[in-house]
Amino acid sequence: MSLLARPTVAALVAKAMQRVTVMADRRSGGRGSAAASHARLPEYPRRVRELTIPTSIAPARATVYLPAGAPADDAPAPPVHVNFHGGGYVMTLTELDDPLCRFLAAEAGIVVINVDYVVAPQHPFPAPPRQAYEVVRWVAEHGGEQGWDGGRLTVGGQSAGGGLAAAVARQALEEGGPSIALQVLHYPPLDLATGAREKRAAVAKPVLRPWMADVFDTSYTPDPVLRRDRLVSPAHPSDTADLKGIAPALVVTAEYDLLRAEGERYAERLRGVGALVGHHEVAGADHGYDGDDDAKAREVYAVIARHVREATGSRPA
Repeated sequence: MSLLARPTVAALVAKAMQRVTVMADRRSGGRGSAAASHARLPEYPRRVRELTIPTSIAPARATVYLPAGAPADDAPAPPVHVNFHGGGYVMTLTELDDPLCRFLAAEAGIVVINVDYVVAPQHPFPAPPRQAYEVVRWVAEHGGEQGWDGGRLTVGGQSAGGGLAAAVARQALEEGGPSIALQVLHYPPLDLATGAREKRAAVAKPVLRPWMADVFDTSYTPDPVLRRDRLVSPAHPSDTADLKGIAPALVVTAEYDLLRAEGERYAERLRGVGALVGHHEVAGADHGYDGDDDAKAREVYAVIARHVREATGSRPA
């Protein structure tokens, strides 16, 4: 076993990584990663408000992105998309998804809620997926007072956020709602039961390295037995439940990503129950490609926006 796969060590390293991120942002006077994200895709305006959503785990801070322009008095409330950021279930990287949220608000004509959910090791599994589900349930139930249509609801996320979106859809299936028109799973981790050293990428040195998986996976699920849980590893062969009736899904994988194979497996599993509306592979890209490649980001975000529009009947703002 790797030293980093020991729970106490993984937790120490994860907390150190969190502190480094916070300190770097403070040294920049708050003008670091957030400002860089806000500057990307400048053609899409940033119209936001802050919101705190109550859950049994902890209050969840969220940024609400509004479609451009004031709605007509007689216009119906827009649909709503709940987004969960990436970061290995450990890093709070909410602002990295700002370009995506602005793009979807404008191109899909929807409200986007970018959630700052609890992370490990302070809040290991099952806290993050449970909080994520309760956030989505609250969003569905409170649209009338908040200005969106909770009956036209989609969820999604990138990397770990995609894993949470899949877990939200699974809980909605098992608990009778809320109704989710689309789940967007963007290069998600869907099989933590299989170790990173057993996975193969199409390139010799993919972005995700085994040591990262040791820190992230162990911090999130210190007990290896829990890595087979259906909310952690729905792409692992041990999960054989019938998924008929689960929310329709768009699965996006990256050609060079270490997680590509598990994304493909889950896409095929969803296809088998009639729940796959699209599987889009990003050629020549690795995990997190959209964080620094604006051209590929625009291309794939447009695919996501199109699927959201088709699922909710929305129109560009």
